[in-house]
Amino acid sequence: MISSFSPAVGLGNRHLQTIFGRFHRTKPWIVTHCRWYDTPDGDSLALHYPKPLRSDSGCPLVLILHGLGGSVGSTYVQGLMETLLEDHFQVAVMHFRGCGGIPNRLPRAYHSGDSDDPRWLINELKREFPLTPVLVVGFSLGGNVVLKLLGEDGESGQVTAAVAVSAPMDLHACSRYINTGLSRFYERHLLNGLRLSLLHKAEDPQMAAALPDLNCSSSFIDFRHFDDAFTAPLHGFRNVDDYYTRASSKPLLKDIRIPTLIINAVDDPFICPSAIPVRAEVSSAVDLAVSEHGGHVGFVGGSAWHPHYWLEKKIPDFLGSVVGITKGARQGGSPSQALS
Repeated sequence: MISSFSPAVGLGNRHLQTIFGRFHRTKPWIVTHCRWYDTPDGDSLALHYPKPLRSDSGCPLVLILHGLGGSVGSTYVQGLMETLLEDHFQVAVMHFRGCGGIPNRLPRAYHSGDSDDPRWLINELKREFPLTPVLVVGFSLGGNVVLKLLGEDGESGQVTAAVAVSAPMDLHACSRYINTGLSRFYERHLLNGLRLSLLHKAEDPQMAAALPDLNCSSSFIDFRHFDDAFTAPLHGFRNVDDYYTRASSKPLLKDIRIPTLIINAVDDPFICPSAIPVRAEVSSAVDLAVSEHGGHVGFVGGSAWHPHYWLEKKIPDFLGSVVGITKGARQGGSPSQALS
């Protein structure tokens, strides 16, 4: 399907769409509590939530998965939490391992195909809150993780409905695309963040001994080199090509069996247009919302002076239509987006 999104007046450029919200709102405004879950392999996952969670069949829980280097403080997460709370959803944000400024316990961290952690956490949440339907929203890397999880689980999973935004569903194509033109700015930004996170973790001498060489500058040239040096060996892949092949969600989209919305912009500076699926590449349970404009996790409508954050209306509307929650009148979302 063609998306109904139209870019804000003055913000039609894909880079402005991508970065506008990062500067429009810079500080988190939704206060959350954090609960740590100990994983079976001896690590831990952080779950952030603004209100205590409860078992309630009439009040679904939306679990949000952030993008690469993101967290509960990312403004696109904050904005979606705000509108979901207004629409009387429960909401929680899972931090991937090592995110939010707190190193995890193991040398491994997280990656674009890391569907095991959210699946395990969702199962834990369903055991604790058995009556509560669980819905999942993933941004960027988190979006690919969501789609991979749904494709793997088919009809056997615990998720009722899902949304993936700006997901890199073909990692081979997207790793090449982000290494071209001005997109390399974003690649450098994200790689710098990953390097700083690893250096923070390596302050623990035992952890430093278990990590690949952080002083090898060639490992940080681009995503392909980084993923070959760090992501693949730390997460059980043979090499970067094995990782990209096994972690890409696009081949699994036909196996999705629950209502799912995939949102992408053709002008996304992170995502190769060939990675965006067409109708024949997804199952009948999947809706596609593809727009010509929107950038990466941007989708800023209205105008630069009075922005409307289209995702913050579109996502709750879709999820509400699946679970039967009627939305009140809303004139667009709150101002909140950022790099994922």
